[in-house]
Amino acid sequence: MAKREIDTVTGTETTGHEWDGIKELNTPLPRWWLWLFYITIVWSIGYMILYPAWPLLSTHTQGVLGWNSRSAVSEDLAALRAQRAGMADKIAASSLDDILGDQQMLDFARAQGRAAFADNCAPCHGAGGGGARGYPNLNDDDWLWGGKLADIEHTIRHGVRWSSDENTRQGMMPAFGRDKILSQADIAAVADFTRSLSGLPVAAGTDLARGKTIFADNCASCHGEAGKGNREIGAPDLTDQIWLYGPSRETLIEGISNGRGAAMPAWAPRLDDTTIKSLTVYVHTLGGGEK
Repeated sequence: MAKREIDTVTGTETTGHEWDGIKELNTPLPRWWLWLFYITIVWSIGYMILYPAWPLLSTHTQGVLGWNSRSAVSEDLAALRAQRAGMADKIAASSLDDILGDQQMLDFARAQGRAAFADNCAPCHGAGGGGARGYPNLNDDDWLWGGKLADIEHTIRHGVRWSSDENTRQGMMPAFGRDKILSQADIAAVADFTRSLSGLPVAAGTDLARGKTIFADNCASCHGEAGKGNREIGAPDLTDQIWLYGPSRETLIEGISNGRGAAMPAWAPRLDDTTIKSLTVYVHTLGGGEK
């Protein structure tokens, strides 16, 4: 047993431990701290009795109060639905054009749509819908699949290239390089021509005539002879200087070589009809919606 003694400076008993001539004092904990510690023990026992606490083989202890956070959330959501029921039912029974024409419904739809957008869409499109590389900007008037109310609603409901929805938007850009459709020289030539369509500079001496011929043979069927695009298949307008992945020559070559085909989820299985309508109205009113 370690030898204990009284420290002559502090008058406190030592623990008997000593390191390099330094002795450890057996200083007692403050009484207030000990009482708080004892109270937390009593409180924890009471908590385990009153609330769900211990896991069992297939369930858990329920607690004598029968309360749990899941039921509390369900009750809060039910109360919120009841509060919104009148206006939500009105929106569900109204057309998108009617919602835009009724200020009260429009205000409600925009508020609900803003909340739904923050929860479901902002991770890709940004908090304000400004988009990012590979994710469209929803504030401008450039739309791959159309910016009218019906167009936006269809895209939200059924998604883009979403395999589990038979009505999803379909359209895929071939991988002209990876699939050996075009040589690297041809891909570089058509990339230069594509940049020239929107007035971007190309290197002096570039053979744009060659790129134009390759474009006509391989790209015009989707993007149109003038490069104006085709919303039916999500082919972008190549003349407006709005680039989803960036306008650099290297980015274009990479896209032409490996193709493009990003997907967007179909939200119909996840969101109710009123929420989808509200999202549609909110996105339409961000600034780029079409009549």
